[in-house]
Amino acid sequence: MASQRFVCPRCQAEVFPGQQSCTRCGYPGTLPGAPDPTTMPPPMSGPVYPVYTFMIQRMGTEEGPYSAGDLQMQARSGMLKGTTPVRRADGAGGWFAAGDVPGVFSDKEWLPTLLISFFLGSLGIDRFYLGYTGLGVLKLITFGGCGIWTLIDLIRIATGSLPDAKGLPLKRT
Repeated sequence: MASQRFVCPRCQAEVFPGQQSCTRCGYPGTLPGAPDPTTMPPPMSGPVYPVYTFMIQRMGTEEGPYSAGDLQMQARSGMLKGTTPVRRADGAGGWFAAGDVPGVFSDKEWLPTLLISFFLGSLGIDRFYLGYTGLGVLKLITFGGCGIWTLIDLIRIATGSLPDAKGLPLKRT
């Protein structure tokens, strides 16, 4: 479903849902896309968590700010390693490893996964560990594809090209 784009009738600036007046020219009144207050749901209750942005240190220079989603995409593409120094963009706190940002890397670590694959890969335990239940069962009943599948998975884990079931790269410490 494509999102609609609304513009101010006076200056043609983009208007976002919820705005009661144009932020550029101040056009008053209900703008297209403004919700009807009588049909709006009540505000959500419960804790509200802040959204942080992060700065990355690469080659002695800072890059950013990046959201956690941006960091996740960089990790999936191999541009961001778990040991890359990051800090919050608002300056609070010091530098820490990118692997410590929740949701950027898998909660599974690379070395235990490699050892499980080496010793129990023919039984599919490595696939179960990474969250691929169906493939784990298939690997179990075929004894690791007669060893071929086991070898392929071992190489993929060793090179870091096999993510967990959520698509996140394994954490290297």
